[in-house]
Amino acid sequence: MHKRLICPQRIRQVPKQFSWVDHRLVRDHYIDQCGHAAAKLYLFLVTVADAKGLSYYADRSIARRLNFNDDDLQRARSELIRIGLIAWQEPLYQVLSMEPMPAPRPTRPAGEPQLLANIFRQIIKEAP
Repeated sequence: MHKRLICPQRIRQVPKQFSWVDHRLVRDHYIDQCGHAAAKLYLFLVTVADAKGLSYYADRSIARRLNFNDDDLQRARSELIRIGLIAWQEPLYQVLSMEPMPAPRPTRPAGEPQLLANIFRQIIKEAP
């Protein structure tokens, strides 16, 4: 079977540290956004994928190995896609390179006064 990249612009690379599991998973807070099932699926896919991050493991095989039902697998896969850790086009999974996570925007109670200088700093920081 011929493997094709789903997202060729995001082929994973061996990180500067020694393992395939990129330290940005923790440092950039990707792991904070994963539930247990999504983290379990991600670890499985990182382990079985080839050097370009591709895996043809069938959903039935993945579900059996991870003790998931169909809904568990679908939810975990959707979560990883939403976070940007994998791409999926049945039957192919691709573990993606990690993009920097956007910094969380500070939240302030509505109507709280702000210094004008802080407003301008925020505008400049967010300008393209």
